[in-house]
Amino acid sequence: TLGESMQYYKYVDEVMAQPAATWDDKTLQMHGYVVPGSRSKDPNTLEYRFELQRNGHKALVYYTGIVPDTFLDEAEVVVTGHLTPNGFVATEMTAKCPSKYDEKPAVPEATSTSGRY
Repeated sequence: TLGESMQYYKYVDEVMAQPAATWDDKTLQMHGYVVPGSRSKDPNTLEYRFELQRNGHKALVYYTGIVPDTFLDEAEVVVTGHLTPNGFVATEMTAKCPSKYDEKPAVPEATSTSGRY
């Protein structure tokens, strides 16, 4: 049914401000920023553990799979999965590095030096 396939797009602070039971059996897309120094990986598997934060709220995230090159400290990340009593278990992840994707400042137009207008 539509209700079963529906996904909720929420920021970390919105999710963590609600009682955990609010999100039982719901697929979430959770948006936040990687807490610096929180990323860890099992050396023998593709299992990652990290924290996402926004506005002072944090969530522990577990993800198994290949991570994007842009998965760095302070990266903007959206994870898809389920909130559990132990943290957020993600099945998908996208990440972007804000500095890499910021719009470049406009280049000033060249001025004429020939004296003709």
